[in-house]
Amino acid sequence: MLVAERYERIVQLVNEKGSIRVSELSELCQVTEETIRRDLDRLEQAGRLRRSHGGAVSVKDQQPEIPYFEREVMHAGEKKRIAEEAVKRVSAGDKILLDASTTAWYMAQILPDLPITVLTNSIKVAMELSGKEQVEVISTGGLLARRSLSYVGPSAERSLEEYHVDKAFLSCKGIHPERGISESNELQARIKQQMLRAAEYTYLLADASKFGTPSFARIGDLKEIHHIITDRRLTEDLLAGVREQGVRVTTV
Repeated sequence: MLVAERYERIVQLVNEKGSIRVSELSELCQVTEETIRRDLDRLEQAGRLRRSHGGAVSVKDQQPEIPYFEREVMHAGEKKRIAEEAVKRVSAGDKILLDASTTAWYMAQILPDLPITVLTNSIKVAMELSGKEQVEVISTGGLLARRSLSYVGPSAERSLEEYHVDKAFLSCKGIHPERGISESNELQARIKQQMLRAAEYTYLLADASKFGTPSFARIGDLKEIHHIITDRRLTEDLLAGVREQGVRVTTV
């Protein structure tokens, strides 16, 4: 197989599967894993795919993230109430994780200046907490996703592997009783999968508009979430469906 043919075969496989590991590509293309890694680097530079930890993900048909400044004003009242309820769950001495959602940013704004450690992949959250003297802030670093002002990608995922936190507070794009929780694209889904693994207890902060319709890239099952904080607009049918999965729900 010529190099150009291998490139096209790799892109085809990535698009068909959504994501694929280096070891699988090596076997299918009958070349070494080192060769595949070089191929993936070149294909990412060409915009044909995205590298991920241990493989590659498709960029075909992925939903674009809504820019941060737009998300700030979407359901802002509900998000602020959810953030106020979430802050009540933070105690002195906690090690917590805040994602790059606008609700987590609202949390950071009103979080008391307590002796806690906050791990985050959000530029906005880190900046908000920088003025609180007792709060220790750790940033994941990684590839900057400009629309969400968040760090994603393999280096951000590897950074999260090094930590264990008491509580994680994160959001998502879609929540469905059977299909679980999901994000707009693969990179955001992968970083939040790692956040779930890093936390002893996970809070999902989501206004009612997120429920009922799955988004593009799956994060995981609802059973991986311990507690959902949402607003009172959530319908009884959806509320019952979530609780059937064994998830505690608080409405504000």
